[in-house]
Order: sequence, then C-alpha cells, then structure tokens
Amino acid sequence: MSERRSAWLSWTMLAPLAAIVVLALAWGRHPGTVAAVAVGIFLIGAVLSAVHHAEVVAHRVGEPFGSLLLAVAVTVIEVALIVTLMLGGSDTSALARDTVFAAVMITLNGIAGLSLLIAAVKYRMAVFNPEGAGSALMTVVALATLTLVLPRFTTSHPGPEFSSAQLAFAAVASLGLYGIFVFTQTVKHRDFFLPVATGPGSGSVSGPVDEDEDGHADPPSDRAALASLALLLLGLVAVVGLAKVESYPIEDGVEFLGFPHSFVGVVIALLVLLPESIAAARAAAQNRVQTSLNLAYGSAMASIGLTIPAIAVASIWLDGPLVLGLEPTQMVLLLVSVIVSILTVVPGRSKSLQGFVHLSLLAAFVFLAINP
Repeated sequence: MSERRSAWLSWTMLAPLAAIVVLALAWGRHPGTVAAVAVGIFLIGAVLSAVHHAEVVAHRVGEPFGSLLLAVAVTVIEVALIVTLMLGGSDTSALARDTVFAAVMITLNGIAGLSLLIAAVKYRMAVFNPEGAGSALMTVVALATLTLVLPRFTTSHPGPEFSSAQLAFAAVASLGLYGIFVFTQTVKHRDFFLPVATGPGSGSVSGPVDEDEDGHADPPSDRAALASLALLLLGLVAVVGLAKVESYPIEDGVEFLGFPHSFVGVVIALLVLLPESIAAARAAAQNRVQTSLNLAYGSAMASIGLTIPAIAVASIWLDGPLVLGLEPTQMVLLLVSVIVSILTVVPGRSKSLQGFVHLSLLAAFVFLAINP
C-alpha cells in the first residue's frame, strides 16, 4: 500500500513538470492530429495532478481556504489567457463576455449540478449550509448583472458596451464585491462555508464538521504543503497553456463540424475548469457538498470579479470594441439558472432532481452555443 501511494505521489509530482516541458515544445505551434492527442494526454495528467495538489493544500489550510485557493488560482491564469488572446487576436471583441458567461454557466449548472447529483444519489440528500451558499450565490448574481447584463441597456455608448467611465465603475465594483465576499468567507463568517454534518439517514443539518476529529489522516507538513502549492500553480499554468495549444485543433474541429466559432471559447472554458470540476465532484462523493458549492460559486465569482477589472485595464491597449452585454438568449439562460439556483440553495438540502435540472440547463447552454 505504501509503495502504491509513493508511486502515485511521484506521478503527481512528475505530471506537471512533464506538462510544462510539453507546453514549451508545443507553444506557438499548430499541432496535427497525432500531436494534438499527445498534448491532450499531458493536459489530462496536469489536470489530475492539479486536483491532487489542491486537495493536499486544502487539507493543510482547511476550508474554506482550500476551495478559495483553487478557484482563485485557476481564474488568475484564465484571466491571463483571455488578455493574451485579446491582445494577439483579430476578432476578439466578445471573447471576454463569451468566456466569462461560459464559466458562469459551467459553474452554476455544471459543477454545482454534478456535485448535488453525486451527493444526493450516494447519501439520499445533498446537505449544505444555505447561509454560506446563499451569500455566495447572491454575490455571483450581483456581479453578473453589473458586468454582463447592464451593458445591454446602457445608452452612453452605442451597442452592448460600457463607456470608459462605466467600465471603470464596473471594474471597481467587481473588485470591491469580490473582496468583501472573501473577507466574509474567510474571516467574518467562516463557519457558514464549512462542510456540514447530517443526521443518520435524515439529511438534516447538525452543524459544521469538526475536521480535526473526523478520523482522517493528519494534515501534511508545511514543507509538503508548500511543495504541493508550487506544483499546483505549475500544473494550472500547464493546464491553461496546453488548453491554448489545443485551441488550434479545436478550432479546426469546430470549423469541420460547422459549429459557430464562439463555441471554441466554451470548449476551452470546459478544459480550464476541469480541475475545479473534478475537485468538486470528489468532495461531493465524500459528503462535503458545501466544499463543492464553495468551488462552484467561488469560481463563478472569481471569473467575473477578476476578469472584468483585468479587461478594463487591458482595454487601454486594445483596439476595437469591447462587447460585454449578453445576447437575449444568454440573458434568458442566466435568468433561469439564477432562479433555479435560488430554489436549490434556500432549503439547505437537495434531492437528485435539482442536480438533473441544473445539468439540463448546462446541456441547453451547450446545445444553443452549437446551434444558436
């Protein structure tokens, strides 16, 4: 058993390093079919290793810091990728909007829905803290409305765009809301975002789990946690970089299938959010649904709260329009997702039905992205 664990740890240490080497060799190239498959294998290895190291760090620092760390780390690198593409691309006016909206739909309906379904099927009911999940969802809704909905209705600038002053306000407001939420989550009301325990077979909430007395393995040492943190960041860089490399064959595939070019952003968003998706699913399988929702809503929040300010700064050097306002179909999907999420969060527990409904909304989003 110890040998197997040692081999696994060695594999998780080698995977991000190998992925970085592959990224250095493949960066700036247009890989063919065989090369794209090989890059995809290293991409999957980087995703799995990132999840492992995120769990090691989370075990050391505890919740909700662990899920917050993974969400912010992925989003920071995702923002860097978006800005890079916008600075180097030709027609990228709606790239930020499409990417952020895809991230919101994937997190609200995909990550949350899958986590609720897994926990409900395995434990009969998915139980979480409605005060913590509700606070996170409320912040996501406010951020999405300020940055993605309002540009469609403002009149200072023609089209679904903000004026310079409006964009600056949206950036400052996004950072402010995100900062206040992080303070609430980690300092002021940390207990609202901890996993909750359930009564035997009842699915009722009985308070936060005492992670120091749950019989799990002792937390890793500071040295091991720091090593995992470094490998986590390295792995996330590899994930986003290799996703960018894979975007070329993805574009070829999308064009071959006759899908809209904007669908490329959806595919890349799915790849980038894989580490959070796997981590959330594994937490739900361990009956830690609150951790899964922290990841889902925290990722949506970070995607908006960090991307919009970064784009606002980058727009100083960007040529052409910056489209942020959602299309009517996208607004309808966002509205329905918000309503369903509120109805899911308010009771503090969920049946498998809610998971299926969220996943159906994700399927509708993906289908309409292919066939608008």
